[in-house]
Amino acid sequence: MSLLKPFSKLPDLNTANILLVENEEQFQQNLADTLVEETAVTVNVRLAKSLPLPMENDESRPRIDLVVFIINLTSDKSFESAKASLKYLDPGYFLGKVCFVATNARHASVRTGCLDALRQLAVLLHCPLLFAEDQSPEGATSSARRLLTILKVASGLVPNTTALYLSSLTRCTMPPDIDQPSFD
Repeated sequence: MSLLKPFSKLPDLNTANILLVENEEQFQQNLADTLVEETAVTVNVRLAKSLPLPMENDESRPRIDLVVFIINLTSDKSFESAKASLKYLDPGYFLGKVCFVATNARHASVRTGCLDALRQLAVLLHCPLLFAEDQSPEGATSSARRLLTILKVASGLVPNTTALYLSSLTRCTMPPDIDQPSFD
């Protein structure tokens, strides 16, 4: 099993490739169906439960422009699976080609520790963290619209804008803790 590398293959013309990684596959298929409906560019969606991807179809696999980790905040297994999958990504992906999508943030059983851990991971990796409503079709449409914006930039389809530039604008940040001393 090898690392998934962002620049090991040439891109296809007017095509964007996205990899949706979700351990439980609850929101993944709805989001994939909504992404494919895009008509301005060709969007190819690949689905995976976790990384690494199998080696047997490595030659036929297109270049992956954006990797999206979908994390269900009511499941510890979902977060741990995404965290374990990160080691199979080449560091080049963390230059604007990785995104986290959190689902079930409004659910009563979400522990604040899980949400804080996800936010800290997104801050550490300088990646955007999006929140999605997975219980309604409108939630999938809204999430797909936001991901398409990031995907078009990450795949080079937006002139004069790079994924690294967009990542610097959309990355997750954490406010400084009140407990930590200030140097002002």
